Amino acid sequence: MRKSNVATVAQAEQLLEAYRAGASFFLSSPRRTILAEGVRASLQSETSGSLVERVTALLNDAKRSEDELAVVVGAVPFDHRKPAQLVVPMSVQWAGPLQFGSSEPVTQPSAAAYEMEPVPKPEEFLRGVEKGLERLESGELLKIVLSRTLQMTSATPVDVQQLLKNLACKNTHGYTFAVDLPRTGDENDAKLLPRTLVGASPELLVSRSGMKVIANPLAGSTPRSKDPVEDRRRADALLDSPKDLHEHAVVVEAVAEALRPCCRTLEVPEKPSLVQTETMWHLSTVVTGELFDPAVSSLELAVALHPTPAVCGTPTDLARTAIGEIEPFDRGFYTGMIGWCDSNGDGDWVVTIRCAEVEDRSLRLYAGAGVVLGSSAEAELAETSAKFRTMLQAMGLNGEPAAQGSEDGKC
Repeated sequence: MRKSNVATVAQAEQLLEAYRAGASFFLSSPRRTILAEGVRASLQSETSGSLVERVTALLNDAKRSEDELAVVVGAVPFDHRKPAQLVVPMSVQWAGPLQFGSSEPVTQPSAAAYEMEPVPKPEEFLRGVEKGLERLESGELLKIVLSRTLQMTSATPVDVQQLLKNLACKNTHGYTFAVDLPRTGDENDAKLLPRTLVGASPELLVSRSGMKVIANPLAGSTPRSKDPVEDRRRADALLDSPKDLHEHAVVVEAVAEALRPCCRTLEVPEKPSLVQTETMWHLSTVVTGELFDPAVSSLELAVALHPTPAVCGTPTDLARTAIGEIEPFDRGFYTGMIGWCDSNGDGDWVVTIRCAEVEDRSLRLYAGAGVVLGSSAEAELAETSAKFRTMLQAMGLNGEPAAQGSEDGKC
């Protein structure tokens, strides 16, 4: 299972076409595209040892010869105590980055009717943010990230492959992914339906290539505007926002602190820059380093970083406990990480945001916002609404407030 150095646009698009939900892993990035198919071996939660130790043993067992490159792919949940979904695939294909001839989707998504239930309801989310602010004001926390979901149900099964295509064509500068999740129900039931985590994340947790390490934390966001003048004004305001700059600095410092023990050199820019998606502006800092030890894998680095304050809060353990008390749902793999690691230790790990879990006719969309002193509950609600638009637009919905729901209904 060796990497191919041949990478063409045609190959990358072919990998996207070849993706099949329930039997594949797909990840495209600005540097490469990977399609993994089948399962040769899977990580067993019953085995002892840390996640890194168990994955290292899995990769070593999977190597059939000294010069072969074994690869593990999959997802790790937000809660590190819960089982990861990681497998050694039967086959792996590599290509360069996806590129499309125009900005239009491969096929225009159809605006199907969806039954929708927000969890929590918007007014309950506002109360949750107020609870988070109370913990910040008491000094218990410096930051907490709170999220909400939209449970969407269609009359027909969701076309995961088309959804993935629609996300990819609007996310050529980010990370578009689809990964199989454990099927729900009795594992001996042959009729169990595939469950897929699909999304278009703007955020690289960490990448390792040889001795080089890159992390790209994002924190501090504002919705984009269709009006170019207003859009530019919002971007400039974000760069000057004390609240957002503080939120961003907390995340960057945590990332640097986690990477520093592993790196001979570490470069951390003094000021953030801006990155844009179809729906959001984000403050961004690219952190680069050189490892001390080639034995430190991309997965080991990712585990040291996960979860960053960008998706959890700080202090991490206290923020994670508070999230469990305030949010009325289990995040599962949302705000976890998805990616790959080979037996040389190279790999890419991406933060699982702007995503949805898909099973048959249902989708559960996720969106969150960072809460710090100075945050307002209404602004954080608006931010989550804007972040839902990435998935809603790929589903053929325009993402208007009525489609995101202050009440149960259809959109």
